[in-house]
Amino acid sequence: MSLNALNTATAGLQVTQAAIGLVSQNVANAGTAGYVKRSLTSVSTLGNSGVATGTIGRTLDAVSLKQLRLETAGAAYTGLSAKVQGQLDALYGTPGTPSALDGVMNAFAQSLQALATDPTSAASRASAVSAAKTVATTVSGIAQGVQDLRSGLESQLGNDVSAASTLLARVASLNGKIAGASKTEPATADLLDQRDQAINTLSQYLDVKVNAQSDGSVSLLTASGATLVDHGAAASLAFDGRGALTPQAQYAADPKTRGVGTVTATTPAGATIDLVATGAIRSGSIAAAVSLRDDTLVQAQRQLDDLAGGLSRALSDRPATGTAASANGLSGFDIDLTGLQAGNAVTLGVRNAAGVGRNLILMPTNGAAPDPIDPGLTDDPTALVVPVDISGGSSTFAAQIGAALGAGFSVSGTPGGTAGAVRILSDPSALALTGASASVTVPTSAADTKAGSGQLALFVDAGTGGGVFTGSFEGGSHLTGFAQRLAVNPAVAADSATMVDYAASTAAGDTARPRALADALTTRTLTFSAASGVGGVSAPRAATVVGFTQSVIDARGAASAEAQQLDEGQQIALSSAQSRFGKESGVSVDEEMSKLIQLQTAYSANARVLTAARDMLDTLLRI
Repeated sequence: MSLNALNTATAGLQVTQAAIGLVSQNVANAGTAGYVKRSLTSVSTLGNSGVATGTIGRTLDAVSLKQLRLETAGAAYTGLSAKVQGQLDALYGTPGTPSALDGVMNAFAQSLQALATDPTSAASRASAVSAAKTVATTVSGIAQGVQDLRSGLESQLGNDVSAASTLLARVASLNGKIAGASKTEPATADLLDQRDQAINTLSQYLDVKVNAQSDGSVSLLTASGATLVDHGAAASLAFDGRGALTPQAQYAADPKTRGVGTVTATTPAGATIDLVATGAIRSGSIAAAVSLRDDTLVQAQRQLDDLAGGLSRALSDRPATGTAASANGLSGFDIDLTGLQAGNAVTLGVRNAAGVGRNLILMPTNGAAPDPIDPGLTDDPTALVVPVDISGGSSTFAAQIGAALGAGFSVSGTPGGTAGAVRILSDPSALALTGASASVTVPTSAADTKAGSGQLALFVDAGTGGGVFTGSFEGGSHLTGFAQRLAVNPAVAADSATMVDYAASTAAGDTARPRALADALTTRTLTFSAASGVGGVSAPRAATVVGFTQSVIDARGAASAEAQQLDEGQQIALSSAQSRFGKESGVSVDEEMSKLIQLQTAYSANARVLTAARDMLDTLLRI
């Protein structure tokens, strides 16, 4: 037996021993998160001297790893969306139950109908007032719940951004260690595992693109291309949270008007990037929280505000509809605006010579409303909103409207009409008027419960000292957050007879007001804003108050179900990605045990060679 054989056997034992140790390491870490299967990447032949152990590498499938990170970010997004949508849906109660929003609204409508049947019943009057209080409490409670959800997301954003920033710094630190480590050191594989695990965890918070560098480090970028990690340098993420949020606290690109926190990245060079304003984060829990906070829940608040506004004004407003009029070749409408208050929008339908139609909204103000007024805060976001100062009283309506409309319109008082009646005409060949309507709040104050009409300010704005809600823009939109401020008129609560008595001389048993209130709730069609997203986002919604309530509940239920279905599908996609990655790069105990049997056989063979060499040497020494 030659010495070469002895050397070969010795080297074989060393290689086999190293391989057995690697198998043991794989089996021991089979359940360790982020551990990638190890293997001997190569075995070198050393001339006639035998074999030597090659470098230890990781069995990594880059494609499945990329897919895993993509699905991880998507699952975090849909998971949070489904969770919050479910919580939001729960605020409205189980549809059809007495305590749900539709249940209390239907009970209120039924109480008004019962009162119309027997207006002399003190019990019926008290029941109607009690049902109204339940409606106000329910609507305001749901609206507060919406803001609590927004505040919770604001807090979560702060935590998630902080965690993501820590992970970015960790990836940069590991980059430095990996770039300076020897590629043949077993510890390098551990560092690579740690970095991959950090990036996988980071994917739960935001979607990142990973680019490998020649020195072994990686760079991380957002989906929009913003660099977060470059070799050993990492951007620092920050979130300027605002704590508890109110309906008025909404996102704006202008920091001066922004009422919620935003995510910023500060690069090592000192540059600051607003990741929300630039749309840099498109998936993960951070993107989901921003979308829920600034879109989903803001729209839910708007639905409740529209419901509260419609509920209040349906009972307190007189509908004013224009009647066709013409003079001197001009045509248009006469409309009685007597009693018009700030916020009682006058909507004119106009059509140009090309046949294109659009709404023109005359927004009455007392001089303290913003100019311009955001049409998104009105019923029709596509309308042209024109403020009209009515602080001078009814006698100035025609002149002020004429001045606001400008050339192309002829505005005057209606011949033989009241001081507040207005005639609006135009040249139909240039700009035709196709309609005119308004909703005029009849009582001038909450205490005015006997204005001689069926209208009653049953619901008031608790945030304005219990004043009548008109939809005013004085000092800002009064509609925003009205759902939280919805309350029953204290004057009505103190004297339930006002549910029937509309004048000082109302006869006992007069059903005029109870029937007017019941009809206003169940049969009068109102226009609800397109911004509520009920029935579409590009056009206003025409419905009764009861009908709109049901539409809101249906929309919430559908949104929650859709979010749940999307999450279920995404979780399946994530599970598939995890399975694929585990199959390609994870540890299979069965496979490792099979390798162990082969290695044991090889070890035994090399050991027999060494045993034979020992026996030969012993024999030679005895000669």
